[in-house]
Amino acid sequence: MSDRNHNEELELKTIRKRSHLSRVRNYFLTGIIVTAPIAITFAVAMWVINWIDSKVVPLIPIPYNPQVLLQNYTGLHIPGIGLVVVLIGLTIIGFLAAGLLGRFIVRVGENLLNRMPIIRSVYGALKQIFETVLRSSSRSFREVALIEYPRRGIWAIGFITTKTTGEVRSEIKEDVVNVFLPTTPNPTSGFLLFVPRKDLIVLDMGVEEAIKMIVSAGIVTPPSPK
Repeated sequence: MSDRNHNEELELKTIRKRSHLSRVRNYFLTGIIVTAPIAITFAVAMWVINWIDSKVVPLIPIPYNPQVLLQNYTGLHIPGIGLVVVLIGLTIIGFLAAGLLGRFIVRVGENLLNRMPIIRSVYGALKQIFETVLRSSSRSFREVALIEYPRRGIWAIGFITTKTTGEVRSEIKEDVVNVFLPTTPNPTSGFLLFVPRKDLIVLDMGVEEAIKMIVSAGIVTPPSPK
């Protein structure tokens, strides 16, 4: 009888030990889940800031270089000076380009680029993309939709970019929209599809939520508002 009680006690101790180890493992995994996204985001942000600093700060004359002045007075290296300079520079360029003289200079520059066979195609495509995406009045990449791809009965998430126009629209003879179908886990690559609007199911989820779902291969799923 005593041997039986002894065996039961050993089993209880083993179970408790496993429970403690399982609890410690869960704490460890929770710590990774909490800290890893923050650490990776911070590391990527610092990499971008340091890369911009390494390209921009050396171009500033030493007497007017904030980084040099800060190091002389404080002895510290403060990242982000180049990023601030870039933001201020872009704002000033936008302000000047919005004026009469700026528009004239931009027009002259575009006329010169349009005379270059290969460069004009690249410049024209990039300009159209940036104008379409960045304009506040544009609906580009603001709608997420479900489409049946690559065959009926299988659904994929796509982004409605704009309404189809031009020769493609005239040939299809239907109410068609341009849909960008991203790939997993890299949403920057994908396919351009011309999909009839009646074959789309527009979702309520935002673009950021859809991108998170695509990058995570469906692991991160936003809750349904319905």
